[in-house]
Amino acid sequence: MDIFNLISILGGLAMFLYGMRMMGDGLKESSSGTLKKAMEKLTNTPVKAFLMGLVMTAVIQSSTATIVITSGLVGAGIISLGQSLGIVIGANVGTTVTGQIIRLLDLNASGTSFLQFLKPSTLAPIALIVGIILIMVSKSGGSEKAGRIVIGFGILFSGLMNMTDAVSGLAESGIIEHLFSSLGENPLIGYLVGAGVAFVLQSSSATIGILQAFSTSGQLTFASIYAVLLGIYLGDCVTTAIVCNIGAKPDAKRVGIVNILYNLGKSAAVLIVVTVIHHMGLLDGIWTRTIDSGGIANTNTVFNLLCAILLFPALKFFEKLSYRIVKDVPVPAGKSDEILAALNPVFISTPAIAFGSCYDVLLAMYDMARTNIDRAFDILVKYDEHVAAQIEEDEDYIDTMADRVSNYLLQISSKITAAEHVEIMNQYYSGVTEFERLGDHAMNIKEVAESLKKSGETFSDPARAELKVLRRLINTVLDYTHEAFKKRDLLSARHIEPLEEVVDDMIGVLSDNHLKRLREGRCGVYAGTDFLDLLSEIERISDICSNVGVATVARVKPEMKHQVHEYVSMLHSGRDESFNREYQEAHDYYFRLLRE
Repeated sequence: MDIFNLISILGGLAMFLYGMRMMGDGLKESSSGTLKKAMEKLTNTPVKAFLMGLVMTAVIQSSTATIVITSGLVGAGIISLGQSLGIVIGANVGTTVTGQIIRLLDLNASGTSFLQFLKPSTLAPIALIVGIILIMVSKSGGSEKAGRIVIGFGILFSGLMNMTDAVSGLAESGIIEHLFSSLGENPLIGYLVGAGVAFVLQSSSATIGILQAFSTSGQLTFASIYAVLLGIYLGDCVTTAIVCNIGAKPDAKRVGIVNILYNLGKSAAVLIVVTVIHHMGLLDGIWTRTIDSGGIANTNTVFNLLCAILLFPALKFFEKLSYRIVKDVPVPAGKSDEILAALNPVFISTPAIAFGSCYDVLLAMYDMARTNIDRAFDILVKYDEHVAAQIEEDEDYIDTMADRVSNYLLQISSKITAAEHVEIMNQYYSGVTEFERLGDHAMNIKEVAESLKKSGETFSDPARAELKVLRRLINTVLDYTHEAFKKRDLLSARHIEPLEEVVDDMIGVLSDNHLKRLREGRCGVYAGTDFLDLLSEIERISDICSNVGVATVARVKPEMKHQVHEYVSMLHSGRDESFNREYQEAHDYYFRLLRE
């Protein structure tokens, strides 16, 4: 009989852990982007940072996730190590909310109709039914996320009920009584057991939830669980510190170290206080009394709240100690290093934040490529070797950023499930390619300038006047492209296509004009070839802008993602009055400039 109870316990444990993971992942996925922005703004004082950490952990049900995200933001330079300290303590308090939710197990004996409704045996099937309905009828990513969160909640409680039922049967064998009585007699064993289990499960909330499930056996006492709780704090924060160290900068690693130091201080404080007041006889009333799920949740909450108050003044000491433990390593800094620091591996399990990091790097890629295009046009007029060298240097940075973002997106791809995240992934993959190509075309224009310098020829006055108008037009297209990508601005994206058509028209006219000048001997052969190459590069830049604009339209209006070619064909075939009007106005304006 015992082996079957053990199997039931393990099965319930598996359901409980899976439910907690499913619920936590859904909560992180749906709220992490908003919470990241809040963390950036609401950590300017220790108290605000503490409240931010508490609320964030209560929302996403994971102190590890909160601290890992914080570590990533510190590594990216978004918040400082000092700002992160309050978040760390707040996260340790916020994680106690999970235990307070699980204490609903204690409502099984309640008789009122409202409390009967809150019983896990009632909530679990209701949550599963609601979650399944939300997913089945979902027409948006938000409903599907909510469905997964609710189903996770139902599975969590179903697993808890399975565990508690099996524990009740196993309690009759005397195994549990022997196990937990030995923990009460030897706090060190309890401490090590708690640390080991929390380290393996990588979750203090899950470990405490298991302890709460075992409390239904009636064999747990305050004496047997207080040391286990302290061990759980240590085991969980060691796991967090390991994750914070993956590919991180020194300050990001220090966040994990501060968390360990704080939890060691918390363990020491509780151990000293509990030992002293126990020897004073102040705990005799509860020391050997049976403790239930609610009692464990309350003990955990009280320990964390009191230690937060007691150790808050010691934060600066923990910070200084972390600098002694984790030394700064001098490394040669490149222009893109600070930007690429945003691509922190700790964000990969939280796609909303990881995509935000990719967005920052992609925007930096675009800005760098756009700057290079402007520089390349400038040295066509007056060649400058220093500016040419800057273009080459920044092109290397653009290539580096493209490689890093591509690899980072590949890692994120294994973590995403939401349809909206798939749309972001597609747009960003496209953006990497397009922005890298923009940089390549800037390099090609630079090479045209170098060719002109080498041949000793220059463009004719009419050619320079024409290029001035064309540059003005392509700059307008690039401006709209920037706004379309940066703000997902549908209006800016729609401005690109008619202007791209005008660019094509103008390049055709400029090419004809140039060939006429060549025939009439008003332009040199070398300069003539370079002029045609330049027109080709500008046309390709315009095409890239068109691609970015269309991708933005597809991102804002997902229903069009399979109709992109039809959409572009419809615009260029003259079936869209708005497109026709804007095209004609732009055509008239820029061609009038061309004639002046």
